[in-house]
Amino acid sequence: MSRLVLTVIGDDRAGFVETLAEAITAHGGNWEQSQLAELAGQFAGIVVVTVPNERAGELRAALDGLEGLMEVIAHTGAEERAAPHKAWSHLRVDLIGSDHPGIVRDVSAALARHGLSIESMATERRDAPMSGGRLFEAHLLVRVPLGVDPADVRDDLERVASELFVELTIGEA
Repeated sequence: MSRLVLTVIGDDRAGFVETLAEAITAHGGNWEQSQLAELAGQFAGIVVVTVPNERAGELRAALDGLEGLMEVIAHTGAEERAAPHKAWSHLRVDLIGSDHPGIVRDVSAALARHGLSIESMATERRDAPMSGGRLFEAHLLVRVPLGVDPADVRDDLERVASELFVELTIGEA
């Protein structure tokens, strides 16, 4: 079986996912995992599919044929295997504060300094109640390598949060 990682984007409309799923199924593919969302009027995401080796080319051609409805790029995925990071611990990092440039940069830099890897991240901007400004909210799930002290990570993130004027919550996942 071939694993493909599809990146998809197109105008948000009813039937978007159905169109993609139909193309995958029609060529013997199996939809395994995905993250999809409407962002700024576009529907975008990542989908992992498996397809019999002999049908992978057909599926890629069919996905190319969806141009005009959506843009789909098929990337070759790694074979599924037990990842060494399964033994790593996880931290959940949630933050909220007044929106301004640099929040994601500074938080991700703090994580990278400790060798942490972001497993998932969701962010959004929304109106602040009663203040008339905009809030930035982020929710991250990060992998902590063996040998890294979560307390050191927490101290660094709390320092960054203080500099950014954002509220931070960190917990084990």
